[in-house]
Amino acid sequence: MNHFAKIAEKLSAYELDGMLLTCEANRFYASGFHSTGTDGVALVTREGNFYFTDSRYIEAAHNKVQDAEIAMTDAAHPYVDLINAAMEKTHVQKLGFEDAYMTVADYRHYSEKLHCQLVPATELLISLRQSKDEEEIQRMIAAQRIAEAALDQIVKEIKPGVTEKEIAARLQYLMLAGGAENMSFDPIVASGPNGSMPHAVPTDRKIQDGDFVTMDFGCIYQGYCSDMTRTVAVGRVTEEMEKVYNVVLQAQLAGIAAAKAGATGHDVDAAARKVIEDAGYGPYFGHSFGHSVGVEIHESPNATPANNKPLPLGAAVSAEPGIYLPGRFGVRIEDVVVLQEGGCQDITLAKKDLLIL
Repeated sequence: MNHFAKIAEKLSAYELDGMLLTCEANRFYASGFHSTGTDGVALVTREGNFYFTDSRYIEAAHNKVQDAEIAMTDAAHPYVDLINAAMEKTHVQKLGFEDAYMTVADYRHYSEKLHCQLVPATELLISLRQSKDEEEIQRMIAAQRIAEAALDQIVKEIKPGVTEKEIAARLQYLMLAGGAENMSFDPIVASGPNGSMPHAVPTDRKIQDGDFVTMDFGCIYQGYCSDMTRTVAVGRVTEEMEKVYNVVLQAQLAGIAAAKAGATGHDVDAAARKVIEDAGYGPYFGHSFGHSVGVEIHESPNATPANNKPLPLGAAVSAEPGIYLPGRFGVRIEDVVVLQEGGCQDITLAKKDLLIL
């Protein structure tokens, strides 16, 4: 799978002859080949595509990258020389670059060495990546099933005395053993009072009877991320804990019901937020309803109060409201939904009813 053709089709709309891709995520999106950090450059033009990398990746690139000419960079053939030769071959004069990703130092280097006009054009990639095609969605579903299998196992192991770090480590092991390439992000495991911090870092705190345990985790499969959160109880819950859990669940369901192509991010967020505010917990829901997921764990567009733009068909957006009571406990429930005409597909199958272990 690659998206060279989709990118090339967009060039005329941005009045560009080519697009330079140096960002790791965009290189992968274009080529379907992953090399880490700055170890690669993709060039998409109206007349052909190119992929350049060094000796560590060149054999793998030849095996993986299709629909592009491949060349190796070394001391005698720096990236800028390879790019200039490719641009001369394909008559590139106006070259888009990723202004949202490129460092100032790299921009200065390229602007001094490349024989073209550099034009900020991150939006070109954002506009493409925000709408997932069927193959992208299937990869995200596969990543989600790996994460769900890890959840099914970890709930059998959570008990008083187990630490947050141990749960986080087991989740990572289970996902890797289940076929994941990597984690979408470092797992969040927060128990008891730590649960009031939405992005708590796992600690040596031992799970206690009566705790909520919030687990936010996901993995990467064939380059695409999954993301989910489940909050479970250990031993027992108080009446307030049960109430808060059910409010969060109803808020999530309301947001999912409002999620569809053409709805604004603000409206989807507001549908969930109203449930929490009406229950009296408005001040304890500080983040947005959701963010897009794909090659990266945080993409655009987002379901936030500030986003008044229509959400596009095929966007994969997290649905993750929460309530966080400082120093006491927190609850978050998260699925990922793919926006369709008139509704959405929830690609998360894990149960959401309150689970007491």
